[in-house]
Amino acid sequence: MRRALELAAEGPRVGDHARVGAVVLASDGSVLAEGHHRGAGTPHAEVEALSALPPGAARGATMVVTLEPCDHVGRTGPCSVALLDAGVTRVVYAIDDPGEHAHGGAARLRAAGVDVVSGLLADEAESFLERWLLSVRLGRPWVTVKWAMSLDGRAAAADGSSKWITGAAARQHVHEQRADHDALLVGTGTVLADDPSLTARGDAGELMPVQPLPVVVGDRAVPDDAALRRHPRGYRAVPGHDLEAALRSLRPLGVHTVFAEGGPTVASALIRHGLADELLVYTAPVLLGGPRTALDDLGVGSMDDRLRLTIASSTELGPDLLFRARIDRSTT
Repeated sequence: MRRALELAAEGPRVGDHARVGAVVLASDGSVLAEGHHRGAGTPHAEVEALSALPPGAARGATMVVTLEPCDHVGRTGPCSVALLDAGVTRVVYAIDDPGEHAHGGAARLRAAGVDVVSGLLADEAESFLERWLLSVRLGRPWVTVKWAMSLDGRAAAADGSSKWITGAAARQHVHEQRADHDALLVGTGTVLADDPSLTARGDAGELMPVQPLPVVVGDRAVPDDAALRRHPRGYRAVPGHDLEAALRSLRPLGVHTVFAEGGPTVASALIRHGLADELLVYTAPVLLGGPRTALDDLGVGSMDDRLRLTIASSTELGPDLLFRARIDRSTT
């Protein structure tokens, strides 16, 4: 199963799919074949592994896979049927598929007489797939909220200028995080104030191969000459100010992860409404003072209401420091 998780990690991190790995074992425990899911529309991990074998070679074999074999017809056929057709007699998987339509492969296999074992290394698989699992279970994408600030908590100087609070290493890290998410969310205020391109770029300014879908929330129009209109993926405008509804509207588009960097208003609203799954806080060793704080109202009226954070990591990026954190929901 750990080998299957290693294989799963070779799949693309963005896109409308789960990263899944699979290993086919002979009756003596030797490895017959391996496979992993390479992206939406490609064979699932189990089918890729089986396709590496000659006809009949998987009869009586064990399939070890990180996610319950699917039981529906989507871009590809059901893996449960492929396993039965191949003659696999034992299936071991880590976690159930939470998808309303995909779930059920284990039941079909058991009904056909296949020995099915679930829960092996379930905690490790849950951690590995947490972003995708949350999006399927909650019906809205995983949200990473990012902001950059001075050491005294300001996102801009008193005159509104904010380029650049952090250094080159931190800014490049932001571009890498953009490419690691399906969509990039901002409010119309950020578009009007900063005219951002919202692309993911490399060290030399070149476009990265994978670009997030820009999403603009709010009622004000994007100007005709805005840099956003030249984005290679276009952009999606979501009117109104209901962030949860906006996030849910992205799921039918195959968006499982969102990188939110829309300024204090959007960041604060996501945190206030319990929609922030992870925080990336880039902190520069400068002092700015003034009224332009990185966050505004979080719904904290007193110390009893304060939001406690769990710091997952702190990383030096040149002169700056990145905190990766999560809100401790057990205390809220």
